[in-house]
Amino acid sequence: MGHRIQGRHRRVCGAPRWAVACGAVVFQIALGGVYAWSVFAHALQQPGTRFGLGRAASVLPFSVAIGVVFVGTTLGGRLQDRRGPRAAALLGGALYSTGALLASLVTDRDRFWFLLAAYGVVGGLGLGIAYIVPVAMLQKWYPERRGLITGVAVGGFGFGAVLVSPVAQWLVDAHPRVPTRAFLPLGLVSLALTTAGALLFRNPPRRAASTARGGDLTCADALRTRQWYLLTAMLTLNTVAGIGFVAVTAGAAAAITGIGPASAAALTGAMGLANGAGRVLWGWLSERYGRMRTFALILAFMGISLVAVPYASSPALFVPLAAVVFASFGGGYAVMPATAADFFGLAHAGQIYGLMNVAWSVGGVVGPLLVAALATGGDYRTAFTALGLLVLAATALPALTRPPVRRPTLSPAR
Repeated sequence: MGHRIQGRHRRVCGAPRWAVACGAVVFQIALGGVYAWSVFAHALQQPGTRFGLGRAASVLPFSVAIGVVFVGTTLGGRLQDRRGPRAAALLGGALYSTGALLASLVTDRDRFWFLLAAYGVVGGLGLGIAYIVPVAMLQKWYPERRGLITGVAVGGFGFGAVLVSPVAQWLVDAHPRVPTRAFLPLGLVSLALTTAGALLFRNPPRRAASTARGGDLTCADALRTRQWYLLTAMLTLNTVAGIGFVAVTAGAAAAITGIGPASAAALTGAMGLANGAGRVLWGWLSERYGRMRTFALILAFMGISLVAVPYASSPALFVPLAAVVFASFGGGYAVMPATAADFFGLAHAGQIYGLMNVAWSVGGVVGPLLVAALATGGDYRTAFTALGLLVLAATALPALTRPPVRRPTLSPAR
């Protein structure tokens, strides 16, 4: 199979790298619908439905899905490195969409276990396999702008909630007694978008991807360094606070500011815009000011905003503070993949960063459950203050983290 490089636009089998990037954005938009879960959580708590769940139970399917993500990213990283990005992306997208389609079959509280299995386990596994693919692949296509291109790619994930949240609310309103029926059309659209995006995926020519300044570490080598654990700890704390807030945004907005369900759902969608924009912005800033300095700022901005948001009784105050939290949370997932590539190299980026996504799973379980436990009686002050102080304390970690020594190699790692 012939590879060509034409000027600045690298091609494989005639496909320019910008087309691969566009496919990655479409692909991530489809996956980003998972962050519209707060719309479903709010609906599943309503007494007029066949569910009538409590606050903790309503976020459990989302927590299970994010908890399973780590297994998916680990498998997806290995599959991508061995079989190429297209195969891994098609499999992950199909599983993620199947989870939503199966979730649409759950019609009452008695089948809640099936919702956990379908949306949580099947969908979460597919989400992990799918998510890691464009993150690792595009860094090989754009090695000179790893932070920015990762921000653009995962920015699509944040923008997905912008599109899905109002649509999900409209579908939920159309089925007030059985809000899970909304998953059927959402699953079909997700399957179409992930398939279309994945068909554009491919690895670049070896010359285009090979820019390592030293020897690329294997996954086993990376796990022997303290830097891998420090980076994973930073990402975990960012995720605990970020997902803890994301999972209850609609309910928290209603409780703190008094806005109605429709407005809260619209707010959730708008926060997806902030999440996506934050990924691009923070990824770009990491190119200019350094990865660790940027990550410290991400944690600081998020922590201050979380401490302040319970006192933002007006939407005019709540919205910008919530936007900072969403943008900072998303920014962590733009900066960290590029950081991992800087520290450990690109050759095994899928496996190494895939394992680092244990942070996503831990945060996805701990964050929402912590908020649900501390937000007693609809008062989010204690919950958000605890999350804010947690990430403010974590701002010390970037200063302790420096790249490991990498031995130079004579040829690119296979």
